[in-house]
Amino acid sequence: MAYGDSPIDHELRQAWDQFCDRLKGAADLIFKDLNPATPLQRADGFRYLTQNLSQAFDLALETKNTQYPGFQVFCSPTRKLGSDNADCIYIQAWIDGSSVYRITGKRSTARMWNITVQGPRSDKAYGTELRTLHEPFGDTPEANLFGSEIKTNWDGTFELYIGGEKQGQNWLPTTPGTRKLFLRQYFDSWDEEAADYRIERVGMDSPRPMPDPAEMIEAMQWAGNFVHEVVEFWPDWVWESGDQIDPQAINRFAGNNLTPDKPWTEETEERDLRRGRLITMMRWALENDQALVLEFDAYDGFWMITSESMFGNSMDYLYRPVSYTPSRTRVDPDGRIRLVLSAQDPGYANWIDNQGYTAGILNFRNVHSRLIPDLRTTVVPFAELAAHMHAGSPTVTKEERTAEMWKRFDAIRRRYRI
Repeated sequence: MAYGDSPIDHELRQAWDQFCDRLKGAADLIFKDLNPATPLQRADGFRYLTQNLSQAFDLALETKNTQYPGFQVFCSPTRKLGSDNADCIYIQAWIDGSSVYRITGKRSTARMWNITVQGPRSDKAYGTELRTLHEPFGDTPEANLFGSEIKTNWDGTFELYIGGEKQGQNWLPTTPGTRKLFLRQYFDSWDEEAADYRIERVGMDSPRPMPDPAEMIEAMQWAGNFVHEVVEFWPDWVWESGDQIDPQAINRFAGNNLTPDKPWTEETEERDLRRGRLITMMRWALENDQALVLEFDAYDGFWMITSESMFGNSMDYLYRPVSYTPSRTRVDPDGRIRLVLSAQDPGYANWIDNQGYTAGILNFRNVHSRLIPDLRTTVVPFAELAAHMHAGSPTVTKEERTAEMWKRFDAIRRRYRI
């Protein structure tokens, strides 16, 4: 048997060729001006491509049939996109509005966790005239439950129904436009545990059909677009919106959502409430002999910082201190938090390791609040850093830094069960 012996051979081969062409086009975008022409950051761009290529068909084919749903952890230490939060586990499942689903498992002890029913993809982003973000984003949150609202058994186990008539202790409605579930877990301390989730369609009575040629062709088209768009849209999409970041404001936070009197529409308000967070970002650029000091007043809230590469992929949070939350951050004697972003270890407790990159993004999330503190930044010569820190800023030894690395390493492996 050879090519052409089946009537579908040409269509399948053509779809694969188009998929490969889409990948080649994505590779060209790695060299966009916004990605610094350093060997490390060029290599990171191609790593970003391979990480998303590795999960493209999990999203496009293996979990796509809503009659046989499956959870996909689409951001992890080895798969990153969409300005992912280093201290969040993102999970999705494709569903539809005509079926009934059941999630069982054990609750998360993460400081915030959220299960959201997502509706149709928006025509425009966040009520603006801008294009909608690429798949698997851009959907409209329809209904959600935060972890504090989910009723559990004495041992932490729970059952949640999605769709159909209201039933059980926990239930979320769907609509005809429903297309997926989004599950987020935002972690603060290293000892918090991830949830155990399983999903099934109620009433399943037969095995999943094998993918037919039409399904395979559609998956190749979807996967090709997905891999291309994760490079095409980043960082351009957030640059265009200006909501979360001012791309011209290098080394300082200046996004539109920092404006105290910004008019929030009912649509944006509802979306942020269901997501449970508000984001602001900063574009940074540093030489290896420079450091950036980020300073803000400590406050009673749940904030999260992640350092990212230029394509919105989080830095190496499995091994390196590239993310911080309140419980893992030391406060200076004057009540202020000071974090140091640099390539070299400054010896201060709150070090954000920039991996030796010359440019990237800092992402600040405020959870369950619209209050963004006054985020002050200063770029200084690394050799003069001490003059810009508080005299009592906590320091760490090399041995303490290694111990912190192991805490991070063990906690992240436990979160993802790797």
